[in-house]
Amino acid sequence: MMATPQEYRMSFSVGGLLVKESIALVQASRPGETWPEARERLVAEGISSFPKLASQTRVLREVFDRIGHLTDAERTYLLEDADRLEQQALIWLAVCRTYRFVREFAVEVVAERYNSWRFDLGLEVFDRFLAEKAESDQGLAKLSPSTCAKVRQVLFRIMRESGLLSDDGKIQPIWLSVRMKVLIEETNPEDLLIFPGNRGQL
Repeated sequence: MMATPQEYRMSFSVGGLLVKESIALVQASRPGETWPEARERLVAEGISSFPKLASQTRVLREVFDRIGHLTDAERTYLLEDADRLEQQALIWLAVCRTYRFVREFAVEVVAERYNSWRFDLGLEVFDRFLAEKAESDQGLAKLSPSTCAKVRQVLFRIMRESGLLSDDGKIQPIWLSVRMKVLIEETNPEDLLIFPGNRGQL
């Protein structure tokens, strides 16, 4: 039997890339502790070390979920070896693994346009993509115009904060170090598709 496609979760609209928050939560985990164990402990402790996040339960939940989609090795690399650009790239990877809609937009739209030398990414491109997906998904079809606008705004913010999109709306390559490429390929080589400029590695 074929696996049922992951539902379209649009809860990424609670915030941007949230790099600082993601790194802070990874730093709070303890040696030898699995991510589910760390999550349970930090929630039980009330996240006393993160007063700003403690008052934003939804944001905190999303950050936990995103980081949970990175492997132990990727989380270690995030803290110990990655520079700022690679930290952004790793969180972008976590976002794409968490939200099917974002991953599909990154692969089916962003990567496709970059590979065909169409670097402009206007808002209308997103609107067409969402409309096409909504034709076969009731959940997306029921989104209100205001929600669609919010989702679009936040997704473009996430792409800018990850370095994928310039301030003037141009798609930019995200160059990965050899070490980071190997790390990603060990989990899923197709994840490289979400990083423009890395198609040749597949």
